[in-house]
Amino acid sequence: MKVLGIIPARYGSSRFPGKPLIDLKGKSMIQRVYEGAKKSDLLFDVIVATDDQRIIDEVNRFGGKVMMTKDSHVSGTDRCGEIACHFNDVDVVINIQGDEPLVDFRQLNDLVSAFENPSVSIATLGIKDVSLEDINNTNRIKIVVDHHNNALYFSRSAVPNYANSKGNPLENYPFYRHIGLYAYRTKTLSEVINLQPTQLEMIESLEQLRWLYYGYTIHIVETTIETPNIDVPEDVEKVLPFL
Repeated sequence: MKVLGIIPARYGSSRFPGKPLIDLKGKSMIQRVYEGAKKSDLLFDVIVATDDQRIIDEVNRFGGKVMMTKDSHVSGTDRCGEIACHFNDVDVVINIQGDEPLVDFRQLNDLVSAFENPSVSIATLGIKDVSLEDINNTNRIKIVVDHHNNALYFSRSAVPNYANSKGNPLENYPFYRHIGLYAYRTKTLSEVINLQPTQLEMIESLEQLRWLYYGYTIHIVETTIETPNIDVPEDVEKVLPFL
């Protein structure tokens, strides 16, 4: 099985412009993500996908691989799909978030392992280390799964709703929280990037609901690893102690 890691990275983040190029103790964030992903021995290669020459220059500077993509993409999935079209012999693509400077190669390996099951077409990560605060935090995405550990639904709300439960909801149900790394079979990736957006995904602002709506199965791989990402400038101080 040939697996390609792709790191979508754009310069124009609305909440943190230039984020991939920020300095994190002597290395840019994109370099730290790239080097973290390269630690996986299950990826035959890692490529940064960007629409900005400044990011291309930086990846070339530290000796990484980078490809220019269209500037019209609205998601990292779309950017990954454009890159994957250039690799006809790739079986699986992993979408590695460009704001995860502490990306753990063990999570990438766990995702790859899911595709040993031929029925898996999309896989992502879930963690059961969930607090009551997480359940009610709209920035923490919750997952409901079936008995095969395939996703039934993703939501920013508390799912399942615990209004009618008695006592501590964490004792009544094994809540699952989403960790945003995705892997796709290349054929599946080429299909999902052509799906029309849905009301459901726009209401929740969760792209993966589009795939569920159109009948794709998303397998949830359980992980016990979680690393802090950088969404806004204030997150930098949370990451620095781990470097």
